[in-house]
Amino acid sequence: MHLLDIDQLRTFVAISDTGSFTRAAETVHKTQSAVSMQMKRLEDRVGKPLFERDGRLSKLTDEGERLLDYARRIVRLNAECMASFEDNKLTGRVRLGLPDDYADRYLPEILARFSRSNPKAEVTVVCEPTHNLIERMQHGDLDLAIITHMDRRGPSEIVRIEQLLWVTSARHGVHEESPTPLAMGRPNCDWRHSATEALEGANRPYRIAYVSWHSTAVGAAVLAGLAVSVLPESAVRPGMRILGPSDGYPALPSCKIGLIRARGAENPLADALGVHIKQSLDNLGAARAPLPVAAE
Repeated sequence: MHLLDIDQLRTFVAISDTGSFTRAAETVHKTQSAVSMQMKRLEDRVGKPLFERDGRLSKLTDEGERLLDYARRIVRLNAECMASFEDNKLTGRVRLGLPDDYADRYLPEILARFSRSNPKAEVTVVCEPTHNLIERMQHGDLDLAIITHMDRRGPSEIVRIEQLLWVTSARHGVHEESPTPLAMGRPNCDWRHSATEALEGANRPYRIAYVSWHSTAVGAAVLAGLAVSVLPESAVRPGMRILGPSDGYPALPSCKIGLIRARGAENPLADALGVHIKQSLDNLGAARAPLPVAAE
């Protein structure tokens, strides 16, 4: 029986998540030639080709996609095992960034789990929109960030997928007005782009009535019956009504939530926090399709 090498599997997962051998090499702190050699050895170990050429891109073979699910579980279980032995010894400060709407829904469980196993660690939390967090990461101001994933922003480890939904007040009829008043994030908000593009595609007139990057303010406008907005499924609050095509509101795309990490020296405290974040938010399982891999 051939034993799989966890380091090779970790690199294999990084290639799928980043879509590139080069970016995967940066993620796992190896040279590109070392990554290529690891994949050659992994293919030899399983006895099957894992990548195939598709024009200028490489993509996973059927065998590669089958291995990917196992690889994710093996790598995650290994990280959880090691964290369970190391957590109580970890001290210091870790800096986490996330948008405030994610903080409201996910942060209580993340911090509770992390604090129980790391009672001596200090967590600094920064709540800002995704594009601000990416800039902070680039400047070395954060160790980890939970962001709204968009391909144009670069790779992230996708830890949750949710459906975007139209929401209105359950006690008011503002969604029947024309043009529809909207409560949205700032102009560079991805959810705002999705909403306005969907309405324009359906030829439904709208106007931007309230703008804030704080989810509490947007939710307040919805609950007061002043505007319609879009939220991920887990953010729908009591007092809100979900709208759909039967109400004249077109279907919206899904929302991908990603985790990005600071590059550079290894950070065991950030790694431990990353494990707890994924445990709290992971709802993908084997359903997530791998990204195409850029040709090298």
